Amino acid sequence: MRRIRRLVHLVLFCPLSKGLQSRLPGIKVKYLLVVWLGIFVGSWVAYMHYSSYSELCRGHVCRMIICDQYKKGIISGSTCKDLCEERSLLFQHCLSSSPTQQVYSGLWREREVIIKCGIEEALKADSHPDSVPKRDVVLFDKPTRGTSMDEFKEMLLNFLKSKLGDQPSLAALVSRIITTADVNRDGKVSLAEAKSIWALLQLNEFLLMLSLHEKEHTSKLLGHCGDLYVTEKIPHTSLYGVDVPPFLQSLLPSVIHQIIHQWFAPAWPRRAKIAIGLLEFVEEIFHGTYGNFYICETSFKNVGYNDKYDFKMVNLRKVATEMTIRGFLKGRHCEQNVDCTYGKDCMATCDKLMKQCKSDVVQPNLAKVCGLLQDYLLYGAPLELKEELQKQLRTCMTLSGLASQMEVHHSLVLNNLKTLLWKKISNTKYS
Repeated sequence: MRRIRRLVHLVLFCPLSKGLQSRLPGIKVKYLLVVWLGIFVGSWVAYMHYSSYSELCRGHVCRMIICDQYKKGIISGSTCKDLCEERSLLFQHCLSSSPTQQVYSGLWREREVIIKCGIEEALKADSHPDSVPKRDVVLFDKPTRGTSMDEFKEMLLNFLKSKLGDQPSLAALVSRIITTADVNRDGKVSLAEAKSIWALLQLNEFLLMLSLHEKEHTSKLLGHCGDLYVTEKIPHTSLYGVDVPPFLQSLLPSVIHQIIHQWFAPAWPRRAKIAIGLLEFVEEIFHGTYGNFYICETSFKNVGYNDKYDFKMVNLRKVATEMTIRGFLKGRHCEQNVDCTYGKDCMATCDKLMKQCKSDVVQPNLAKVCGLLQDYLLYGAPLELKEELQKQLRTCMTLSGLASQMEVHHSLVLNNLKTLLWKKISNTKYS
């Protein structure tokens, strides 16, 4: 105990000289007060971090729900055995931003992956986080026992029409969904397999992942179990390679944010390559195979890249189909344009006479993406390129109106920008 008291005395009082302590006898008390205040603040921050973590991160609940239903034979999937029996699908770091949408980095078959699972119905059904909620009644209710294969295909086709529109290529997408559902590759789809794939299709991100599976700019789907699914991990989940920690974002001014981003951003030629990939993604989702898609939160946090500096769309939850947005806007009451906003920035105009939203989004994806790329590409750009690049980005950002009425202009601006960037980095080590 004597040693402990001596150690505390050294820590608290040694920074002050004896002469100073004799001249200022009250400083010991003040110094002690400051130290204890620091301990109190540190403890409070640690407590708040733990409480928010325990609220957001419920991977154990997710595993409990999925494995309970797998053991009952209600669901099936390619990762069920690894998750529930062999325990070789491991949850590692929590990345969740909402308690109802669990996101974890993980390890599966010696590969880094991302694990996603929704527990919204579970939280509604039972307030106790460690009990096993009976979610199968709500989520895994379709298709019902006795549904034939032809009837299930018809269900899928009608569902896809409601989400993607009546596209001529939907039959091919139905076939891909059936193949994904048939995890044991026996040429048949069991009731558990059908219930699992139907539940997954209700998730916007999973539906878009299947719809855009031929594109190289989205994460690859690696497996699923019920409505839990596993994707490849994207190494860099921000356009700038690094982001300011959440607890510092509100404290630091925007200028400091910009300096940090510029400091850690890849070299300009690598940024140009990433930007070309982002522009190609915009091109792919503009009147693509399965209709038109809109990016409804254009943020550097939702886009990233891999170790080869190939662009990857990090968060497909921020992308919506044209049918989804039209359904949201149809008959919607409004006073001004902002009332007709889907997501963060998919805005339509308000008919102020009828007090209803119109059905077409005013700003195309390309204009929003060019706004995102302006600071990203102009900083550190080669001098001989900078003026023309700035001019083209400015033209791109002014694109507006109905995308269907300006398809040629849209494509021209996009191709000019891609060509300008590609000419600068082609035939170099960055290409």
